Amino acid sequence: MTEVYRPVGGRLLTPQFYFMGTLALIAGYFLVRRFVFGIGDVANLSDGFPWGLWITYDVVVGTALACGGYAMAILVYVFHRCQFHPMIRAALLTSVFGYTLAGASIVVDVGRYWNLYNVFLPQYINLRSVMLEVALCVTTYTLVLWIEFSPTILEAMKANRLLRLMRHLLFLFIGVGILLPTMHQSSLGSLLIIAGYKVHPLWQSNLIPLLFLITAVAMGYGMVVFESLYAAVNLGRRLETAMLARIGAIIPWLLIAWLVLRIGDLGLAGKLGLLLQPGPEPILFAAETALFIYAGFILLDPHRRVRPSALFWSALAVVLGGALYRFNAFLIAYDPGPGWHYFPAVGEMMITLGFFAIGIMAYLFFVKKTPVLSAHSQ
Repeated sequence: MTEVYRPVGGRLLTPQFYFMGTLALIAGYFLVRRFVFGIGDVANLSDGFPWGLWITYDVVVGTALACGGYAMAILVYVFHRCQFHPMIRAALLTSVFGYTLAGASIVVDVGRYWNLYNVFLPQYINLRSVMLEVALCVTTYTLVLWIEFSPTILEAMKANRLLRLMRHLLFLFIGVGILLPTMHQSSLGSLLIIAGYKVHPLWQSNLIPLLFLITAVAMGYGMVVFESLYAAVNLGRRLETAMLARIGAIIPWLLIAWLVLRIGDLGLAGKLGLLLQPGPEPILFAAETALFIYAGFILLDPHRRVRPSALFWSALAVVLGGALYRFNAFLIAYDPGPGWHYFPAVGEMMITLGFFAIGIMAYLFFVKKTPVLSAHSQ
């Protein structure tokens, strides 16, 4: 049976939308200052900390939060779990805007943004560069996501001829869309390997590409659950508890694999003693681990994971645990050497909040005006 999708409808200009719009306008003010007066006018970045809040949240964390489309594509198209197909478009929507805003944040973060096109020129390409692979994969995947999401837009426009053509070609882009995140999510971890001693030993590991990939998939499923519950509470949708419980049953095994690899690697490297040393790093390690253990404990219980409140808090724990793990590795536990200190400036924080607000506004616009959500859940 062909799945039917419909716009949610309703008033777009709600108090929530106005509040997010205000945050976006404030971010716009700081963006103007950034591009007129330079990056130093709004950011506390330096030679010691060239990557701050923008890259860590908007790219490293933001793209993982946007892996719902990738995670669901694996489930539906690789493992043929077609019962989850009604959730594909909503997962794709969060992925589209997560990756699009991540690309926009890179433009903001790059000091000489007018030279950014050099990344794509053959004479400047370094085929041994992990950063090049991340840049090309993220750029290509963002384009692929828009193509995968295009049937939703074409349906809203009633462009039936283009829609039929796109449906014949879509399987090619789905395949590429599964390959690319597998590459660049692991490569984000590889960036830390080349940082060497600057990354704290509790996070520095040759397994970090695999650990990053596992957290991306787990966070993707967590965001799918979170987004569905958000739509049910705020948009008057029917709770998809049974389907979410089946997705929730997958997450603990990813978390168990992550914990075994993470702690086992520390043990084999003789680093477990670092957890007993004074300082914030053992506490941060314990916090991210505790969030994953809490989520796994809840979701392993088939009686608990059918409760919407348990699904909500466990999905939130997965998302926060993965975000904290990536923040710790890339920023909080990163030490470039004596004399370097970093805390995000007001401009950095407001631009990040503005991007977050734009993502929510875009989500509300598309679910209310285009056929994103399944009609069977209304």
